[in-house]
Amino acid sequence: MRNGIVVTVTAADRTRLAAIVADGNIPQKHMWRAKIVLLTADGLGTAAIMRQTGKSKSVVWRWQERFMHAGVDGLLKDKSRPPGKPPLSQAVIDRVIARTAQPPSGEATHWTGAAMAKAAGISVSSVQRIWRAHGLKPHQVRTFKLSKDPAFASKLRDIVGLYVDPPAHAVVLSVDEKSQIQALDRTQPGLPLKPGRAGTMTHDYKRHGTTTLFAALDILEGKVIGQCTRHHRHQDFIRFLNALEASLPRRKAVHVVLDNYATHKHPAVLAWLGQHPRWTFHFTPTSCSWLNAVETFFAKLTKRRLKRGVFRSIAELKAAIHRFITEANHAPKPFVWTADPQRIVAAVQRGIQKLESIH
Repeated sequence: MRNGIVVTVTAADRTRLAAIVADGNIPQKHMWRAKIVLLTADGLGTAAIMRQTGKSKSVVWRWQERFMHAGVDGLLKDKSRPPGKPPLSQAVIDRVIARTAQPPSGEATHWTGAAMAKAAGISVSSVQRIWRAHGLKPHQVRTFKLSKDPAFASKLRDIVGLYVDPPAHAVVLSVDEKSQIQALDRTQPGLPLKPGRAGTMTHDYKRHGTTTLFAALDILEGKVIGQCTRHHRHQDFIRFLNALEASLPRRKAVHVVLDNYATHKHPAVLAWLGQHPRWTFHFTPTSCSWLNAVETFFAKLTKRRLKRGVFRSIAELKAAIHRFITEANHAPKPFVWTADPQRIVAAVQRGIQKLESIH
């Protein structure tokens, strides 16, 4: 043992050190530090302690000295080290936060870590720490669209009322079309998923045409009625309405939630509506496609079947879409609306006021 170092282990210290060595749930560094002290108390020399613990001479000496000065508690904590560089001042942090909220100079649209580090005269890691601590993510942007429909509140309550409390002896349908669905075939076959590697597919593709899916989601039952057409004109929409009319119970009223697409308001469509008095159209406010429940099915179809699909013809694409609808109808789930209309109206009003105050 190094000159000037005296290790005196009391009975209480030995009991505590032995418990630390035997405890399998403590950090390993605490275990081997206690073991160094116990071996020293047993009279072993530095070389023997090094062999049994696998530690260097300087490490053995360091923790013998630490025990001499601080006892067992000194083995269970590390000495704090002064930082290699002084921490950033609050003024620098405030300057980075303020500059992040402003567009960068030049033609760039947003800040990067490297650009901010150069502008602020600090490291990229420091910029990233500041951004992370204050929830700043200049690389991300969220999209939005506020409805300017003067009848927004009344239309919202009307449609939410159909979702939450549908009329008795009536069918409530959410209807829309997903247009320009492309039949895409990859230029080369991809590789399947396996441990350690994601599935692969080529970034380029061959186009084999497009189709349009007209779909109606039954709010109460959760089932979907779909029909693929070549176009999405008012004639195609009327054909889809005729198909719905033939498939729905005869004596029930039909309430349909629609967006404001021109096809849905075509004079021929309105004439068809006049010839079918049990049908009632409920149009969503402008810029509120999220209010149409069938959009959730379209999102599921895109994510689960179309995005990674390989289709060598329009016929193959249509068949896949209809199989997906049939599969979804095997275990339908009723649509459940949970958002409070009052909170939605208040949020839209706040958004409009904020935009007007800024712009």
